[in-house]
Amino acid sequence: MAQAAPTSGTPRTPGKTDRATGTPGVLSPRASAAVQLALPVVLGLVYGFWAAAIRRDTHAITGWNVLFGFVCAIAFGAVWAGLRMMAPRMRREVHALLWFAFAGISFGFLYSQTGATILRSVLMSIGIGAAVFAVLFYRYYTHEDAEGRPNRS
Repeated sequence: MAQAAPTSGTPRTPGKTDRATGTPGVLSPRASAAVQLALPVVLGLVYGFWAAAIRRDTHAITGWNVLFGFVCAIAFGAVWAGLRMMAPRMRREVHALLWFAFAGISFGFLYSQTGATILRSVLMSIGIGAAVFAVLFYRYYTHEDAEGRPNRS
């Protein structure tokens, strides 16, 4: 079983790393910036289309339905982008709590469009938000120090 290994004369070139986190970068800085701009737009459009489709409920597509979808898309994308910019500056508990609120509210709004009762919508959104909080708090707790800086070890 032979494995290829670099010879002593072969220079090793380190891979690209993200300066903020020290982790290897997958995308170039230009592509990463494009993703940062496109992601809220794409996620907002998906959310708006989904909300409009739920609200339409097999009826004909109307101008009000399209307007509702675009308003939902703009609101979702704007809040998501704002949260992405603001949340990393927070402590890990508050950071996870902000995502809990965002996930719970956005899911609860979509669920309420189905005609479910308010109590059921609130309980479902709290459940989804709690799951998001647990996963993200664990991630931030294991990958950041108490001030929110990435662990280097």
